[in-house]
Amino acid sequence: MDITTTDPQAEADRALKAKHRAVWALGDYSAVAREVIPELGRVLVSAAQVSSTDRVLDVASGTGNAALKAARTGASVVSSDLTPELLEIGRAEAEKEGIELAFEQADAEALPYQDASFDVVLSCVGVMFAPHHAKAANELTRVLRPGGRLALINWTPEGFIGELFRTLRPFVPAPPADVQPPPLWGDERHVRELLADRVTSLSLERRELHVERFTTAVEFRDFFRDLYGPTAAAYRAAQANGRAEELDAAMIALAQRHLHAGAMDWEYLLATARGV
Repeated sequence: MDITTTDPQAEADRALKAKHRAVWALGDYSAVAREVIPELGRVLVSAAQVSSTDRVLDVASGTGNAALKAARTGASVVSSDLTPELLEIGRAEAEKEGIELAFEQADAEALPYQDASFDVVLSCVGVMFAPHHAKAANELTRVLRPGGRLALINWTPEGFIGELFRTLRPFVPAPPADVQPPPLWGDERHVRELLADRVTSLSLERRELHVERFTTAVEFRDFFRDLYGPTAAAYRAAQANGRAEELDAAMIALAQRHLHAGAMDWEYLLATARGV
């Protein structure tokens, strides 16, 4: 008699990743990358000193904010992400601009690439959303060649996006106990602990992204409600529980605290290091 066994933890992880894919497929993340945070891709590619001779992996690349900019240098680039809908948007943009790079579905916690196979590994506010930080950090450093460059941009816990996630938290189901909050990737101590002896020359610098996309708090609320996956998911949950108006008020209050003369400053952590 055949007996089929399943690993409950593996099944739970697959279900969690499927949920993450669904969240990021909501809305239109390409609008966020194009209209709000395009500067982050340029900053990251510059910090990594990407050149035409490099083989580059962009992890959790979304629609390719950093990957497309890296490819414009002439580098050989792989744009990887868990969500195929985002990769398709990036692929269409690359074709439109005549830029050559590969778009491949991949889990940041189990990258399908050989050890030490990339000169540069990037992630632009992407890998921070992998649920198990140590697994993701292990993969980032595993695929990076010795002496290669690692460059990450992640939102800080204390900055605007960190506060956005605290605002959304009461309206969404609690994550599994082993899932770590994304903005921890923007905490210097946490990043040092994650990378530890896996890299050398680790540099951590807090910077601010100056955002002038929103003139009013309501405009910000509408944009993030409709186009940013995590906020769209929070609104679905809030509507199901009769709390959409409460979330509206919280989102508007958040924007009002940070919006001054049509501008906001969103703090992020730029981390750069060398592979060992």
